[in-house]
Amino acid sequence: MCSGPTWPAGRSSDDPVHIVVVPKLHIPSLVDMGEGGDDLLMEALRVVRGVAASVREKHRAACVVTNEGAYQESKHMHWRVLFRGSLPDALA
Repeated sequence: MCSGPTWPAGRSSDDPVHIVVVPKLHIPSLVDMGEGGDDLLMEALRVVRGVAASVREKHRAACVVTNEGAYQESKHMHWRVLFRGSLPDALA
């Protein structure tokens, strides 16, 4: 698991692997970075990239998701790194 002083990574349970990366500083969304700015966005992507690399190394695949607007249930930017389960034969 990859985390940093401003980016803890936690787990959820909908998929076989479902890791949620959330900033400690309140950032409304990817589109509205609030006071976070581009430096925080780059820090976020470094952490998400590290988590995705770990998932991909173990499971050969990873999905990275963030929601915006009406899709965003929690009005606090977060990223989900998933492994959704068995890969289709064409991708395995």
